[in-house]
Amino acid sequence: MELGLVGLGKMGGNMRERIRRAGHTVIGYDRNADVADVHSLEELVNALKAPRVVWVMVPSGAATQSTVDELSGLLSPGDVVVDGGNSRWTDDQKHAVELGIKGIGFVDCGVSGGVWGLENGYALMYGGLPEHVAKVKPVFDALKPEGDKGSVHAGKVGAGHFAKMVHNGIEYAMMQAYAEGWELLEKVDAVTDVREVFRSWQDGTVIRSWLLDLAVNALDGDEHLDALRGYADDSGEGRWTVEAAIDHAVPLPAITASLFARFASRQDDSPQMKMVAALRNQFGGHAVEQADESGPGGKPGKPVKPGKQPGPKNKK
Repeated sequence: MELGLVGLGKMGGNMRERIRRAGHTVIGYDRNADVADVHSLEELVNALKAPRVVWVMVPSGAATQSTVDELSGLLSPGDVVVDGGNSRWTDDQKHAVELGIKGIGFVDCGVSGGVWGLENGYALMYGGLPEHVAKVKPVFDALKPEGDKGSVHAGKVGAGHFAKMVHNGIEYAMMQAYAEGWELLEKVDAVTDVREVFRSWQDGTVIRSWLLDLAVNALDGDEHLDALRGYADDSGEGRWTVEAAIDHAVPLPAITASLFARFASRQDDSPQMKMVAALRNQFGGHAVEQADESGPGGKPGKPVKPGKQPGPKNKK
């Protein structure tokens, strides 16, 4: 099938390549002309045969809203817009109504896979009407990991991004637990090889996971994470998860504490946040800040690239 893809950054660019490898035609647009196939949304829409499917991979909020607004004036009844960015699920419902008035379908899709998605596939959580989802299904099948798992029609419009939001909230708590354990091990004189302790957990233990493999990968590159500043940003989805929990009176003590720990990282050079920053860099290519050896707080530096992908253990 044909797909229009808006946003060709580190996620969108790799997604374009994976979809093409599956035999589909992808026409990509990005403000960076060096990576774009066309040079405007209008040119992208005109290059697609009706009924069209246009997948949006731009930052949440104003950027997504302006893209949806422009597409609503270019597309025709029967076309479908997919928002694959990290939008807030309540925005999806608004977009579905706005596009629906013009007969244009809308599907929201939470995408997880980071910088490894090109080779491993992307976990997909999507919401929308069955007839709209069906038009996008060949692309979902191209992006998902091999096998029967990794893709789910989570429910109505908004369900996909809500599911991805909760996924990211859980991710916050898991990373925080690894980071706290790592700092405690580093503090105890009796433990002389923290990196190998982490490595020993990769097989046969109940806490083995891909995140643990990525932690070991990070420690292999910088055994004590000395090159990193203890600062970790938050993408917004952790906050939205906690807000949703408050709205529905659901207790989330671990996820809430992990979000607050990231706020603490902005006050001091937190050792725990070195591990969280390293993990975010490893699985998602998120920028990290180099430590400044002249002072304990460190200063922003050049982004540190993720290391090589771990071996077969990353599928656990």
